[in-house]
Amino acid sequence: MGLRKEKAARLKLAVLDATLKLIGKKSFGDLYVDEICAKIKISKVTLFSYFPQKEDILLYYFRIWCLKRAVELHEKPKEGLSGIYFIFDKLSEDAENNPGIILSLFAYLADLRRTLKPFPVKVEEKKLLFPTIENIQNVEIQSIEQLFEKFSLEAIFKKEITKTTSTRDIAHLLIAIFYGSVVTAHINQITPLKIFFRKNLDFTLKGLQ
Repeated sequence: MGLRKEKAARLKLAVLDATLKLIGKKSFGDLYVDEICAKIKISKVTLFSYFPQKEDILLYYFRIWCLKRAVELHEKPKEGLSGIYFIFDKLSEDAENNPGIILSLFAYLADLRRTLKPFPVKVEEKKLLFPTIENIQNVEIQSIEQLFEKFSLEAIFKKEITKTTSTRDIAHLLIAIFYGSVVTAHINQITPLKIFFRKNLDFTLKGLQ
């Protein structure tokens, strides 16, 4: 990769890493850009040249999260209900390890002022994150909706889901549980998250069988 593109990729990933280390359990709104810049020794002008809005870091985190799931599924493919459970298990892990950024991300996604486009991840960033994965540039990042729709279709073909309904409707139902489980667990201080998420998913999928 070119030196300039590699430098840009390293900086974006450094911003994300610093954000995760600094935020902990506090809200993203309580984290200042100055803190991030001081952590990785860059200016605010430099940071904003890559992330025009502070909240873009949240969108970048989510896109990288989806990339990691894509790589894991590329390495160890899953289909149907096992794929759906896989996504929820990964969410529970990150919601426990990085509650501040997960809750802040979901709050931002509900903000009417947010951008509708996903934050881009470039080939150089993929290569830096996964240097040992051959042809990492060809691994496609799918949205949560795309993943759930794919797994739902597979579950129907495998007769794991027998109710007659569209894959889009099933995906939207799963997305509602995906976001709602995190918020509900936070409001009611429910732990462990993996068990709570799985119970919600079990109840939902039982209604589709």
